[in-house]
Amino acid sequence: MNDEVKGLCAENIIATRPNKTIYRDGNRCIKLFHDGACKASVLNEALNQARVEETGILVPKILEVTKLNGCWAIISEHIEGETLSSLMREHSDKKEEYLNLMVDIQLEIHAQHCPLLTSHRDKMFRKIALTDYDPMTKYELQTHLNAMPRHSKVCHGDFRPSNIIVTPEGKHYVIDWSHVTQGNASADAARTYLVFLLTNRREDAETYLKIFCKKAETPRYYVEKWLRIVAASQSVKGNKDEYDFLTKFVDVIDFW
Repeated sequence: MNDEVKGLCAENIIATRPNKTIYRDGNRCIKLFHDGACKASVLNEALNQARVEETGILVPKILEVTKLNGCWAIISEHIEGETLSSLMREHSDKKEEYLNLMVDIQLEIHAQHCPLLTSHRDKMFRKIALTDYDPMTKYELQTHLNAMPRHSKVCHGDFRPSNIIVTPEGKHYVIDWSHVTQGNASADAARTYLVFLLTNRREDAETYLKIFCKKAETPRYYVEKWLRIVAASQSVKGNKDEYDFLTKFVDVIDFW
């Protein structure tokens, strides 16, 4: 990568992902997608985040969508602070306190409605169709999905401690809205539970789910009903280790 754009240099890298690199450029955050990124996906991510902004949820404001060094980029506000995952590592004695905060933030998100967001049900239905499972398993999963209650709550889709920034003033900003949908809050909780398990944090997963179910006044078995569906949809893009792990959930017929 050349220095065509100020700020796009190694010392300004905030994070790297398989298909993108995130830089800080003063008070801006540049999410630079690698060459070959789908234009429609980039524009859709920016649109979704802009729509979430309108709900009042604290998110970095989108400033611009452009091309830098020949690659698509989303430029937003840079939020000064520490991620909740960093705080959990630095203050392990406060882990349960931070998990409580995490659930509080997630429930604030679920309390919002944004009718123009993609339907979680439709997205899951399409992703199940793309899996490598046999036709009967796909049919069972899609039938299971269709039987679940239909809600229209804002669901982040990848809610995890590293996507929460705590500012020095104590405000909580949520980032990475590329998977946001409107749907059932328990499906979103099931996704977060699986995120913890996939990163070998079973104790955190169990504590998180216990707190979520208590605060959301939702029986655990109701969240567990979503695990097969969420695991199947996530297996589409997972590596082999993740695929094998997620398939264990898909193969379980009942949680209740």
